Amino acid sequence: MKRIFNVTGLCIPENHYMVDPMRGLNDTIDDLINNEYYFTIHAPRQSGKTTMLHALMKKINAEAERVCLVFSLETAGYRSITVKEANKNIIQAIIRSSKLHLIPEFQPDLSEKSDDLTMIDFLSQWCLKLPKPLVLLVDEIDSLYDDVLISVLRQFRDGFQFRPKGFPSSVSLVGLRDVREYKEKVRENDRSIGSGSPFNIKAKSLTIRNFSLSQIAELMQQYTDEGGQSFSDEIIDLFYSYTSGQPWLVNALANEIVVEILLKDTSKPITVELVVQAKENLILRRDTHLDSLIDKLHEPRIRPIIDAVISGADIQFNEYNDDLKYAEDLGIIVKDTNNNGVKISNLIYNEIIPRVLNANFQDLMIPKVELIWFIKPDGKLDMNALLREFQDFYREHAESWLDKFSYHESGKQLLLMAFLQRIVNGGGSIGREMAMGRGRTDLIIDFMGDRFVLELKIKRSNTNIDKAYKQLHRYLDTINISHGYLILFELKNSDTISWEERIKWNEMEYTFNGVKKSFTVVEM
Repeated sequence: MKRIFNVTGLCIPENHYMVDPMRGLNDTIDDLINNEYYFTIHAPRQSGKTTMLHALMKKINAEAERVCLVFSLETAGYRSITVKEANKNIIQAIIRSSKLHLIPEFQPDLSEKSDDLTMIDFLSQWCLKLPKPLVLLVDEIDSLYDDVLISVLRQFRDGFQFRPKGFPSSVSLVGLRDVREYKEKVRENDRSIGSGSPFNIKAKSLTIRNFSLSQIAELMQQYTDEGGQSFSDEIIDLFYSYTSGQPWLVNALANEIVVEILLKDTSKPITVELVVQAKENLILRRDTHLDSLIDKLHEPRIRPIIDAVISGADIQFNEYNDDLKYAEDLGIIVKDTNNNGVKISNLIYNEIIPRVLNANFQDLMIPKVELIWFIKPDGKLDMNALLREFQDFYREHAESWLDKFSYHESGKQLLLMAFLQRIVNGGGSIGREMAMGRGRTDLIIDFMGDRFVLELKIKRSNTNIDKAYKQLHRYLDTINISHGYLILFELKNSDTISWEERIKWNEMEYTFNGVKKSFTVVEM
């Protein structure tokens, strides 16, 4: 049986195509374990954490200097559980995992009743009887809540002093978030956690990297070597462009192409068109991975960040901003190295986030907007007519629709994106470039061979229009297009500035560094 691209969970080398699960962390983790340190590993969902932990456990046990066990805290991860019940569930999880992964000599002694033991007592008794130091890899640490989370952290903190003979010599706490985020899973009045936290004993916090371009190529080559089609350099580059190497997205794209679209027919070549189709299928189907991303968009800590990213608000990335770090830990945003701002982590997230947020707008537009209104006799899109129609639409509906929308800062841009999505779904596509700190959102619309560039900007009191012209000019020059649209949304409502003053249309030429471009400036 051929291996498959895994999109469901733990990767098994015999069953799945996979690259090095450690991804450059081998030496660092070896040093931490050799020095008997506690450390944390965090990475977004479906990044390969569990696969890495199982690979690490096998490696350590094969070296035979230590006993290593990975187990999950998930059975204690619900709010209604008591500390006593959680201790019992955690101990049972350790026992179950030890039966699967350790030889009988190293498994915990079950002759003593463990129902009333705390986790620290259980681990102490086990370590005292083991002939070698124990390394414990604790998965799903941030599934715990409230008193249970506090209890577990304090027990690890208390046991630290008894290592390596009377407690695990090294412990890794593994989850979605960095250790400082654990306090968000605790009741408000216990937010400090106190001295029972691992903050002052953990030596390092590690994160698992996305796939590099070469690792994506390596993954696809494994498929090719087992009888599948080849993936050209162009296709590999497109995979990386769409996913930024996010492991689940890479595997999901590949699986969508070879299994769902081509139905395992290896005689058909893998083309750019297939990759684009697979990307669209993933977005429209909203598999579990993407649904878990979407669920986060309305969290109070995430919503203002995504709102700012879409609107292009001028905010810089700050390492000490807990909400930004939280969104980064979840894999939703990354630092924009071009301007020290923030951008969405990859192009697939970049597409699905606005589509989800403006879905209600699109539904409301169904009886009001039709593609045929904006198609020229030659089948091309009449962008001028489309944007003039949107000005009328915006004047009639914007305030009543946006008042009910939770994304206040970016609602104007999302309303236009919904309008455009409703139209281009009939024969085109929208590419979005959204990044906090640039003061704008850029759209490229492809329709029947034509490309339209739109720069969306909120008019604030300090808006520098000449700067906006230069930004649009620079963007057009980069992609070798001679004409673009600057869409300016008035920040103030119509009680302050009348619609007659807001609705404007201006055709102009702008020369910068000796290069002339033509602009259509649309205000509303």
